[in-house]
Amino acid sequence: MHNSAKIFLEKTNNINPDIAVILGSGLTNFFEDKNIINSISYEDLPDFPKPTVKGHAGKLVIGKISEMNIVCMYGRSHIYEGHEPQSLAKPIRVLKDIGCKLLIVTNAAGSLDQNMPAGSLMAITDHINWSGFNPLIGINADAYGPRFNDMSDGYHKKYRDQLIKTANKIDQKVYEGIYCMYSGPNFETPAEINALKVIGGNAVGMSTIPEVLVANHCGLPVIAISVITNLAAGMNKTKLSHQETLENAALAENNIINLIKNFIHDVKLDDSSGNN
Repeated sequence: MHNSAKIFLEKTNNINPDIAVILGSGLTNFFEDKNIINSISYEDLPDFPKPTVKGHAGKLVIGKISEMNIVCMYGRSHIYEGHEPQSLAKPIRVLKDIGCKLLIVTNAAGSLDQNMPAGSLMAITDHINWSGFNPLIGINADAYGPRFNDMSDGYHKKYRDQLIKTANKIDQKVYEGIYCMYSGPNFETPAEINALKVIGGNAVGMSTIPEVLVANHCGLPVIAISVITNLAAGMNKTKLSHQETLENAALAENNIINLIKNFIHDVKLDDSSGNN
């Protein structure tokens, strides 16, 4: 067990969260204040790299939603900040250590499809890792998973189907598609975007895949949702900016958080699904 897991359990009187949520760029208001049980800064958690990007707060918050204990990562770190890829594995393994049975990942992403405009939500069905990095490279963490782990259901179909069912129930349109990752920090070139379209990508970003790889390695089921914040490079006349990403993520924030909270209310967790 990582030291951060011990610190978390000590500070929360041994609360084992049911579900973990990672908030992407510009998403900041997951819990209502009255539902927060505790908040722990990443400064106090040695296994959590400190985010340096605007729109990522850097704290682990535990709260209640629909009688479930939910732990939420307010902010994540990225490879482009200079972190070693392996360091991005540790927070996910801490979530496993403290008992999480499902991980919900969110991100801000650019659309590769003219028919999926800014403000859309996309449930990720699969991914293409063009970042050149993988947090599982190096000596295998045998205590968490095998040297060569399967990724054929990397974005857990059973839970993803439940998410789509919830979205239909609350009349929230959700696209489904393949997420592609570049390392960043520059936005992709128009030629790179065209290449991703050719190989079947639907959205592109600079995060999520490292966490998903680690979660699958340690037997923690994952679903992931992209907030589409812009059309990708070369698809419209305006230049891309992080400010645009944050502004459009904020506009869609209510929709994605409402969807996740309703999903948490509806979901039936498989107690055995979090085990190797």
